[in-house]
Amino acid sequence: MSNEVLIYTDENGEINLDVSLENETVWLSQKQMELLFDRERSVITKHINNVFKEGELEKKTVCANFAHTANDNKTYNVKFYNLDVIISVGYRVKSKRGTQFRIWATKILKEYLIKGYALNQKKLQDIQLNELTATIELIKNSIENKELKSDEAKGLFDIINNYAKSWSLLQSYDENSLESPDGTITQDFALNYGEVKPAIEQLKAELIKKGEATSLFGHELDNALDGIIGNVYQTFGGIDLIPSTEEKAANLLYYIIKDHPFSDGNKRIGSFLFILFLSQNNLLHKKNGELRINDNALVSLALLTASSDPAQKELMVKLVVNLLGD
Repeated sequence: MSNEVLIYTDENGEINLDVSLENETVWLSQKQMELLFDRERSVITKHINNVFKEGELEKKTVCANFAHTANDNKTYNVKFYNLDVIISVGYRVKSKRGTQFRIWATKILKEYLIKGYALNQKKLQDIQLNELTATIELIKNSIENKELKSDEAKGLFDIINNYAKSWSLLQSYDENSLESPDGTITQDFALNYGEVKPAIEQLKAELIKKGEATSLFGHELDNALDGIIGNVYQTFGGIDLIPSTEEKAANLLYYIIKDHPFSDGNKRIGSFLFILFLSQNNLLHKKNGELRINDNALVSLALLTASSDPAQKELMVKLVVNLLGD
C-alpha cells in the first residue's frame, strides 16, 4: 500500500477528502482534520499537541511529510498524521463524523491487508515452488553422480519437507482447513502473574533506555493480563480446557494482542511473553537447535493476529500450533 489516494465522503455528502494511503495506514493533514471534525484550527492544534504532550503517541512514528500540490499548482511539503492520531483527536472532540471516518478507514485498511496478503502468499508460493524444483533437481543429479551419501540425502530431503510443510500450511490457512496436531502435555513452567509483571517492567526499562517506548508502555488496564493468564489455564473438572503447551502459548499470544490489556505495547509484550513461555517449557528450539519460530516469522504472526477477524481466532491458534510442531 503506497502513494495511493482515495476519496472519503461522509454519509450526508457534506465533505469530500482526498485520503492518502501509505505504510498500511491512512493519513490526513491538519487542515483536512479541521474539515472532518468541523472544528477551528486552534482546537485541532491543541488536541494534536496534547496527544504528543501526554505521551499517548510518539510523534516520529505517526507523522510524515508528503508532497502536496496546492491550488496555485505549486508543490509543498505538508505534515500529515496517521489514523492513530486521527482517532485520538476524534475522541477528544467527540465528533460523530470522526467515528464514521474511523469505520470507513478500518474497512479500507482491512481490504488492502487482505489483498496484500493474497499477493504476498502467491509470491511466496511461487518462490517456494522454484526452490523446491531446484532442490529436487540437485538431489537427482547428486544421486546419479554418486556424490551424495545417505546422511546428506536425508538432510536435503528434510529441506524439501520443510518447503512442503510451509506450502501446505499456507494453503490450509487460506482454505480455513487447518487441523491442530497433538501437542506437549507435560509443562516445565506455568505462567504466574506475580512473576510476569516484573519481567514486563524489565522489558519496558530496556526499551525506554533505547528510546523505543514511553511511560505508557506496559501500563495494564484493570488487571486484564491476570484475566488472560486465568483464561489460558482455565480448567473444568480438574482438566485443562487448553490441554497442550503449544496451544497455551498460541492462545497467550492471541489474547494479549487482540484483547489489548495494556495502554501501549500489546504486540511486543505478547510476543515477549510468548517467547518466554516457550523458552521456559523447552519449546523455543527444535531438536536440531533451530528456532521453531524465528524473529521475522514472529513479527508476521503478531501483525497477522492484530489484523485478523475475531471469528478467525481458532484458525490463528491452529496456525501457531502448526508452526511450533517439529
